[in-house]
Amino acid sequence: MAKAVQKITLSPSRDIPFNKLVLSQSNVRRVKAGVSIEQLAESIAQRTLLQSLNVRAVVNDDGNETGMFEVPAGGRRYRALELLVKQKRMAKTQVVPCVVREGGIAEDDSIAENDERVGLHPLDQFRAFQTLRNLGMSEEDIAARHFVSPAIVKQRLRLASVSPDLLDVYAEDGMTLEQLMAFTVSSDHARQQQVWENVSKSGHDEPYQIRRMLTESTVRASDKRAQFVGVATYEAAGGAVLRDLFERDDGGWLQDVALLDRLVTEKLKAEAEKIAAEGWKWIEVAISFPYGHDNGLRELDGTPAEITVEEQSTIDALQAEQAKLEDEYQDADELPDEVDVRLGEIEEALSAFDARPHIYDPADIVRAGAFVSIDSEGALFVDRGYVRPEDEAPVEQAEVDEGGESDARPAPRTTITVAGEPEADEEDDDGIKPLPDRLVMELTAHRTLALRDAVANNPHVAMTALLHKLCLDTFQRMTPTACLQVSVREVYFSAKEGGLKESASAKAIDEREASWAADMPKDDNGLWNWLAGLDDASRSSLLAHCVSYGVNALHEKVDRYGGSGVSAHGLRQRLDQADRLARAVNLDMVEAGWRPTFDNYLGRVTKTRILEAVREAKGESSAQLIDHLKKTEMAKEAERLLDGTGWLPEPLRLNEATSDAVDVDSPAEPLPEFLADDEDDADDGGEEEMPHTVAAE
Repeated sequence: MAKAVQKITLSPSRDIPFNKLVLSQSNVRRVKAGVSIEQLAESIAQRTLLQSLNVRAVVNDDGNETGMFEVPAGGRRYRALELLVKQKRMAKTQVVPCVVREGGIAEDDSIAENDERVGLHPLDQFRAFQTLRNLGMSEEDIAARHFVSPAIVKQRLRLASVSPDLLDVYAEDGMTLEQLMAFTVSSDHARQQQVWENVSKSGHDEPYQIRRMLTESTVRASDKRAQFVGVATYEAAGGAVLRDLFERDDGGWLQDVALLDRLVTEKLKAEAEKIAAEGWKWIEVAISFPYGHDNGLRELDGTPAEITVEEQSTIDALQAEQAKLEDEYQDADELPDEVDVRLGEIEEALSAFDARPHIYDPADIVRAGAFVSIDSEGALFVDRGYVRPEDEAPVEQAEVDEGGESDARPAPRTTITVAGEPEADEEDDDGIKPLPDRLVMELTAHRTLALRDAVANNPHVAMTALLHKLCLDTFQRMTPTACLQVSVREVYFSAKEGGLKESASAKAIDEREASWAADMPKDDNGLWNWLAGLDDASRSSLLAHCVSYGVNALHEKVDRYGGSGVSAHGLRQRLDQADRLARAVNLDMVEAGWRPTFDNYLGRVTKTRILEAVREAKGESSAQLIDHLKKTEMAKEAERLLDGTGWLPEPLRLNEATSDAVDVDSPAEPLPEFLADDEDDADDGGEEEMPHTVAAE
């Protein structure tokens, strides 16, 4: 016969006046944790007591009940009730629901009550806050009633707005809370699910990677375009901004890129209209201009506007304040925030005086122009005073102008040109094909610029290159047509090479050019005397700088029909000599600052070439991590994988097999694959404009 199961008897509940309760010494909680007593008292005042107290009868020495009850479990609730009594918000005789325990150990009850308490799963809290919001409670009310900050409530509500499918994944411990937080930067559920599918398969599922993928088609608020227009203006025009409530986001991400670009263009055109009132013949407008955009143009010599007495007083006061602050905090490890901000304001104010517009001759203005763009900080940048060759005044006209007898004719209206941005190619052919001519030209333009900078810093190699040229001219009996038949032919890059203008090599060359130009006389006799007075080290450095402008490591389309373009043999000779020169100056394109990015390489080649690059740099396992992705996503992930590896595409690598001696009579060798003609290449989009050269003979 089966033994009967003994039924459980629960402890009875009683309503006991508060003044009959005392806190037991058996309560195991000693350390404060969680909601404070004050907050708990407010919660009881709002909602009454939601959980009974666990009590035991107090007995005297004879074992008889005294009518008092001690509280071994529920001490925080007891103290909260006690606080309400002290505040006279509750009567001391108010009855309190209690569970009366008999038997067992009081300390055991106290431990068990705390151990058995389980907090809400974060997802339950997110959804609960969402329910309260839907029932009409404001975020501030929710925060006040649940003793958290409004920012916490905003975060919880944002988490509850993530795709329900992803919330289910999180509920089943399929993703971390940090990953879920990352998905809140976008409100597009379909995109959220697509990104999760990609990152969960590839293993690249760090929160920062999720955020980057969700914002790849947006523009950061710190972008110079957004800084130029202003995020407030963009939002007023109907643009949406993604914000990250969990991480520092530098102002968020602007979603409507087309709207932003339109606002930028409109503002730039409006600024150009103001500048046109100065009388310039032409103004070119662009967000940014490619490196070398002013090549071939004559720059006018303007004079800075005179500083008024009031302005000079302001400058003196700012400089004195700057010197005082710098002297006062020269030994400080870190400047106070307010001092740091003030020094920045002073520096900006002084820079504004240095950057004031120059004054030009009105006769020059009517044939010259200006470039209007945005600088790297998002401020308007106006570069005035450039004359195109076709706008130069004829000699006869110049003489009449000097004599003051020219007819006073009104200047024509300024022509304002807004430069368009080239569209990115969307070719997605998986086959291995020769690199597009346009891409190779841009890559070799980077190499040419880096090589120029390296030669300019190596007078010995520069002098060897020049002597090599002179020996060829001398011993091949070339007939000179001038006093000294030596020239430097500078290559101008007509394509808009991405990032070339901002490269370290370009900046170094421009700074060196400006430094020499500042000291160099402009008249012929003065220049000769100045050169004669230079010391040997300065002469060598200047020679290297000038020779460097003749460096041409640029790939051009081969002219197969005997025209004026470069032949296959000529191009091969040029690139062989460029390799020799690169070895002589120890050129390293990685050290020169070039790295593969989506814009300058990975987004311009086929998926197979992207995988080939990752495979060469990181191995087959890394290539397999991204081989399932679409081209755009693959290229962006490849950029991350290749960062810091030193990988270079073939046009930027040094050809170690090239012989140091170039046999000018040897037959032309076949071009390498990346230089082969590719008439069917979908990425080329038509005949590319050839770079032109300017000779100074």
